Amino acid sequence: MNREKLYIFDTTLRDGEQTPGVNLTVDEKVQIAKQLERLGIDVIEAGFAVSSPADFEAVRRIAKEVKNSTVCSLARAVELDIKTAWDALKEGNRVRIHTFIATSDIHLKYKLKMSREEALKRAVNAVKLIKEISEGRAEVEFSAEDAGRTDLKYLCEVVEAVIEAGAQVVNIPDTVGYAIPDEWYEKILYIKENVPNIKKAIISVHCHNDLGLATANSLMAVKAGARQVECTVNGIGERAGNAALEEVVMAIKVRSDQFPVYTDIDTTQIYKTSQLVSRLTGVLISKTKPIVGDNAFAHESGIHQHGVLECPETYEIMRPSDIGLTESKIVLGKHSGRHAFKKKLEEMGVELSPEKFEEAFKKFKELASRKKEIYDVDLELIIEGLEGEKERTYQLLYNQAVSGEGVIPSATVKIKTPEGEKLGLAVGNGPVDATYRAIKNALGLGDEIQLRDFKIRALTAGTDALAEVFVTIEGDGYRVSGRGVDPDIVRASALAFIEALNRLERRKLKKKGV
Repeated sequence: MNREKLYIFDTTLRDGEQTPGVNLTVDEKVQIAKQLERLGIDVIEAGFAVSSPADFEAVRRIAKEVKNSTVCSLARAVELDIKTAWDALKEGNRVRIHTFIATSDIHLKYKLKMSREEALKRAVNAVKLIKEISEGRAEVEFSAEDAGRTDLKYLCEVVEAVIEAGAQVVNIPDTVGYAIPDEWYEKILYIKENVPNIKKAIISVHCHNDLGLATANSLMAVKAGARQVECTVNGIGERAGNAALEEVVMAIKVRSDQFPVYTDIDTTQIYKTSQLVSRLTGVLISKTKPIVGDNAFAHESGIHQHGVLECPETYEIMRPSDIGLTESKIVLGKHSGRHAFKKKLEEMGVELSPEKFEEAFKKFKELASRKKEIYDVDLELIIEGLEGEKERTYQLLYNQAVSGEGVIPSATVKIKTPEGEKLGLAVGNGPVDATYRAIKNALGLGDEIQLRDFKIRALTAGTDALAEVFVTIEGDGYRVSGRGVDPDIVRASALAFIEALNRLERRKLKKKGV
């Protein structure tokens, strides 16, 4: 199969920022743009330069600082928009102006109040103006807004005219997410077969997700001949959002037998990019979100867990490493079986006799039937219940942390040990980090103890709620957990860390036969 390049056009910083409640600063936009460049995005739509001074500055800075991706600004088919876009882009290495005008009768009548002939003339003039003011330096992309509901013959007429005027990319957007896959395939195929000069331009699609079909429609367009897909990280955007970049890219990669195209995306950067966009926009990722959701590589069913542990391909069509994760997650719950339970104990460094294992598994299933989420510390408590009460090696006697604006976070702790009371002091990135460093200093511990997981939740409502902290640490080849509860979050964190250190000491002593 001869494969053609599929260009990935990312509009997270333009359409994605139009997500209700999202307002990125210029610096945040530049940070995301640089990560998109590392991801291997072909075209980064940095903003709508004429819309605000902040958008103009974001487009200008991204155009200057991004070297490997083409940087694009949106512009309506009016002179001010186009000139402003060029002013923002002109210092860039590779740049594009993306102009558009609505072409559907409903938009022409109620929004633009103009005829088809006038819209066509405006589209052609906009393309020519971009070529003129940029002296050919800027690539030209034209979008027929609401193409999904535009008369097909008129749409072909517009596409032919803008290509003749100099457009190198013609974008066919399903602006309101109205299309269904078969219909969209036929529309793109019709354009490809009925526009005489279509080979002079790249066909692009920009699909919205109002019916949940944005990714499906984008992929069908690729099958029909589109060679650019416009999308956003995590699928964010107006209303129900856009085609999700990670879904389109991984569908092309995983089902390469179905698509005669390839992308230049470094898929190992997908998860990192997704997390960055979620953090800066404040738009949380659903656990069941394809590719990047917390549950995308998580397994709780016993049948599934057994299969994945024997051979990941039994239930995983892609590897976690493909998107930048290290491994799948085996989530213990009431549906889990012995295989997954045994694997988890092995990861924790726990060895049990067959009789003790069955007893522990029975207690685990009883707990899982009552508790939605099983933490490592729950398993620790089950094991300790089988082994009997254990004496604590370390006991937290005192802790104090200082932090705030203009103050370097610091902490002091006093810990009771078999050798007597130990005092520890430290500074850190925050009060919890400083406290953990102080505990390590008091006990003479260094980098051999690594924090692997930290979770916090409120047990009660109100500002005086009890904080419950779970931590997982790793050291000397063991992975153990601890739990701490206190109205003070920092003290709850310290108690959880001390409990984990006590468990680690007990594991080490048991191995020695003490």
